[in-house]
Amino acid sequence: MLERHVVLSTGAKVHIRPLKVADAALYPDFLKQVTIEDLRLRFFAVMRELPPAMIDSLVHYDPATAMAFVAIEEDSGHLLGVVRLHDDANGESAEFAILTRSHLKGIGLGWLMMKHMIAYAKAKGLKTVHGQVLAENLTMLQMCGELGFHSTDDVDERGVKYAELPLAEVPADAVH
Repeated sequence: MLERHVVLSTGAKVHIRPLKVADAALYPDFLKQVTIEDLRLRFFAVMRELPPAMIDSLVHYDPATAMAFVAIEEDSGHLLGVVRLHDDANGESAEFAILTRSHLKGIGLGWLMMKHMIAYAKAKGLKTVHGQVLAENLTMLQMCGELGFHSTDDVDERGVKYAELPLAEVPADAVH
């Protein structure tokens, strides 16, 4: 289940599929639609834009140990969001990260992308999916909670929550 077509609550038709190297060309337009605050919440640092070298590193990943899915609006071809999954060294768990266009928050796109990533992780045989979320990112923490993640204070970083989802707790029919 690498690809999926969905319809957002706005009626927009969206294709969720693996990120391709050629998608680097879509990042400049995508990032113009992400606020500085949302970039800070995602990367834990203030930045106005992503340097080309960072975009290059984001689109070049090893599918044996990482996966990234993009949401592409079918009518316009615009990149609407990206969800990533990077395997831990133990091969049993992986870290997630997600970013969507800021004006699309609250319409279900992030939820659909996270569920797609969770289904992929479960099919891959991972035991857990986890991520770090700034404690002030209440929207993300709420979504994680609704998806079944358990959030605790990150013992290594003040102001950060550690969100973990034991995939055995996710019913098979809950990821679609």
